Amino acid sequence: MHKPRKKVIPVLGGALEITVNIAGTGKPLLYLHSAGGYYWDDFLDGLADHYKVYAPHFPGTAPGRPNEIDLVGNLWDVVTAYDDLLDGLGLKKVRLIGHSFGGLLAAELAAHHPKAIDKLVLISPIGLWRDDAPYTVANWCALDGNELMDVLFYDKQHPRVVRRMTPPSVGKDAAELWQVHLMWTLGCTAKVIWPIPDKGLRKRIHRVTAPSLVVWGENDKLIPTVYAQEFGKALNNAEVMMLPQCGHEPPLEQCEILTAKVREFLG
Repeated sequence: MHKPRKKVIPVLGGALEITVNIAGTGKPLLYLHSAGGYYWDDFLDGLADHYKVYAPHFPGTAPGRPNEIDLVGNLWDVVTAYDDLLDGLGLKKVRLIGHSFGGLLAAELAAHHPKAIDKLVLISPIGLWRDDAPYTVANWCALDGNELMDVLFYDKQHPRVVRRMTPPSVGKDAAELWQVHLMWTLGCTAKVIWPIPDKGLRKRIHRVTAPSLVVWGENDKLIPTVYAQEFGKALNNAEVMMLPQCGHEPPLEQCEILTAKVREFLG
């Protein structure tokens, strides 16, 4: 198991700092986490065996730095901040992976700065819209714990799911603080996409030039699976992979298949 080190990078002209978790060796890979926040899981650990993985905390979600979300006003602030992050890390060309909310950010970053993205992987991304397949940020922000488990996972008893979603039991108020941090993280990410995550990506996605892989769980109950084909059609050069017996969290429920396919695609 890799133990990521942290590095703090100033962005937006020094007005904001982004905390980045870094592990592994090899060509650079930037990973943008879902609305649930940063979590070093088996998927990232496997990627770090072959790449140097950079996994930033979304502003406001890094431990001890909640007020950083005040420095982000909208989605474009975030995209610009992540563009600055590439410069701050010295990354001229990078493989980019985004999951769910992070998939939206990854697609926007790839459209904003296409020459910087070597290959793009979008795992259950949000950001496109069809009137016959609506969803809103409330689909995941307005749920209690049990409801959230029901919409996120196909197999709630999968060992990786249990490990990820079980609050810590050691330390004073540890479980309560874990729950507060999860709710805060959902709120921070929701700030820039509330109430509907369609911020015009369809108008810009044609600018993405990187070969792309779109991955979706066949049993995703959070975001309609029709969007797998929507992203596949909207991107210039994309492959779509559907994962059986998998909900909205392929890195947890189908880690082995996902890792093998991503490594094959990234080369």
